[in-house]
Amino acid sequence: MVKVITYGTYDLLHRGHIRLLERAKALGDYLIVGVTADDYDKSRGKINVQQSLMERIEAVRATGLANEIIVEEYEGQKIDDIRRYDIDIFTVGTDWEGQFDYLNEYCKVIYLPRTEGVSSSEIRAEQKKLRLGIVGESPMIKKFVREHEFVNGLEISGIYTKSDAVKADVPKELLKDSFEGILSMSNAVYIISRPEFHYEQVKTALMKDKHVLCESPITNSVKQSKELFELAKERGLVLMDSLKTAFSTAYARLLLLVKAGKIGDVYSVDATCTSLQKTDEYSWNSICAWGPTAMLPVFDILGTNYIDKTIYTHFDESGKDLFTKIDFHYEHAVASIKVGNGVKSEGELIISGTKGYIYVPAPWWKTDYFEVRYENPAENKRYFYQLDGEGIRYELVEFRKAVEIGYSQSYIDYDSSIAFSSITNLSDNRCIVRI
Repeated sequence: MVKVITYGTYDLLHRGHIRLLERAKALGDYLIVGVTADDYDKSRGKINVQQSLMERIEAVRATGLANEIIVEEYEGQKIDDIRRYDIDIFTVGTDWEGQFDYLNEYCKVIYLPRTEGVSSSEIRAEQKKLRLGIVGESPMIKKFVREHEFVNGLEISGIYTKSDAVKADVPKELLKDSFEGILSMSNAVYIISRPEFHYEQVKTALMKDKHVLCESPITNSVKQSKELFELAKERGLVLMDSLKTAFSTAYARLLLLVKAGKIGDVYSVDATCTSLQKTDEYSWNSICAWGPTAMLPVFDILGTNYIDKTIYTHFDESGKDLFTKIDFHYEHAVASIKVGNGVKSEGELIISGTKGYIYVPAPWWKTDYFEVRYENPAENKRYFYQLDGEGIRYELVEFRKAVEIGYSQSYIDYDSSIAFSSITNLSDNRCIVRI
């Protein structure tokens, strides 16, 4: 029996995929098809995959061409699979020609001609594009303009900003004269203006049937945030917090390890986010700029039903908080966050449990690496995950998917979003200690 193996993502399975599988099948008696896992695709820079792993596996199975389907999950697996399944022939398309010649040491390598004129990338590009307008004054806008180029089916329709610094950093042809002008040429909008403008801007966009990606916090009012989420639901629109950390692979895997009990019961979560960035009239205060990011792991791990909290904050003469520390008290745990736009500290995340702890070095909110540490150092484990574009491109991909399917995934759940709105409004909190 001649065994053949081939690999692919098989997103939006098309006639080119099927023709390649038919040719692979004809090379031998038994065909094994490896379908790449989502995380492995992401680590290779393939972030535009539209279908889930199970959907892609089922599509390959439905062709009836594969005798066996396996999942490709890590670098170097091809050699392991060739040995494990006693493979005679490895085959892929000619677009990979030469890249797998090293496998000739283990089996015969054959490059098959691709079907011209069709590819998953072309199909995704032909899908209805999401025209995203951008509103705000943050330097982050420049990064979004750059990162959107990695996302199929998304284009920046225009930018409305009052900041001369932002205007100097983005293509002039994208600059528009008004918020209304942005809405008229977009079917979605990214809002990164100062938080006090979020409510009116988000509501205006939703009333004009535009999907909204809003830099967290959505608003600084629980009542207003609830109103906006309800409005989005009524009109069948997506309203999503923009918090790039939530979309990174490393952060997602960290949460899975915690919930799987790798460090036992969690008794403490400590997160620090600070910067000494130059401030201007458009700068956010510390609690809005960093609070949602620092609170994200607290609420994802311990939930939002804390018993009480104490806020320690230092305000400058203009009324902005330069530094804020919040202690949360839960029934069986505690948590602490420190945020600052004017005070610098080590930006690390530490999650303490009864079996061990997780340590994420600075800057933890855009890390590609963390450690699980135990009493016996020999048991420690290190985890590495690729992070491209600080996670912005992953966030944009998920926002586009949410618009396409009609609802957002629970990367940032409703309860957390509402809690952000409650806590970031320091003037409404009665548990503040001025320092």
